[in-house]
Amino acid sequence: MSKADGLFINMCKDILENGYSSEGQLVRARWEDGTPAHTIKQFGIVNRYNLQEEFPALTLRPTALKSAFDELLWIWQRKSNRIADLNSHIWDEWADEEGTIGKAYGYQLGKKYKFAQGEMDQVDNVIWQLKNTPYSRRILTNIFNFQDLSEMNLEPCAYSVTFNVTGKKLNAVLHQRSQDILAANNWNVTQYSILVHMLAQVCGFEVGELVHVIADAHIYDRHVPVIEEMIQRPQFPAPTFSLNPEIKNFYDFTVEDIRIENYQKNPQIKNIPIAI
Repeated sequence: MSKADGLFINMCKDILENGYSSEGQLVRARWEDGTPAHTIKQFGIVNRYNLQEEFPALTLRPTALKSAFDELLWIWQRKSNRIADLNSHIWDEWADEEGTIGKAYGYQLGKKYKFAQGEMDQVDNVIWQLKNTPYSRRILTNIFNFQDLSEMNLEPCAYSVTFNVTGKKLNAVLHQRSQDILAANNWNVTQYSILVHMLAQVCGFEVGELVHVIADAHIYDRHVPVIEEMIQRPQFPAPTFSLNPEIKNFYDFTVEDIRIENYQKNPQIKNIPIAI
């Protein structure tokens, strides 16, 4: 059975059984009808995914892997903040009159800085270091730019990735300040697993671990019955994942270069309410 399913089930049970409820507190998030969106949360969740053992896509319900990958490319490869450059509508709620999400996500990764090896953006710096100084302990990105927060339509949730090479394996730690477990957990896990695969392939490594650190892991009140049903579903083996082996340049990957085989999964859960 999928180890990712097991991690997800244990995390959800821990939140539901031992988590802290925001009922009675003033909360920012609202449902579409204006009702306060309360949560049950756990602080400091850490999940480890061995990418050599399996690709961690949930089988409890399917993850839209091509849409998740397209968003990853939008942020990390296109370095865009324009929703017109994204092939889905997941960011429409946060778009301004100019059709951007402000100085957030891809905008931050596209900003250039002066590094010892020259002027480049954060993504190119990661690639340069993996190819030239792979055992450095300084290979990371950070898009939580305090100077620009007031001009971001949504402050970044997944805000930093630290890369670390152990022998021939490329590992990564994804740091996330906040996560809606039902709507976004496996979406982010699969995205950054693919990112590790991409960077490993173009920089000459094998994949290692993805460690996902979530400061505030929460389940919204209207998601509780959905989660309770979901974690009781049958589990299947993890799917087989691969990338087009002909791609040697990070910027040449497209959505069509991911290959998912033997993805057994439960039915999709539709019309999930999203708090904003």
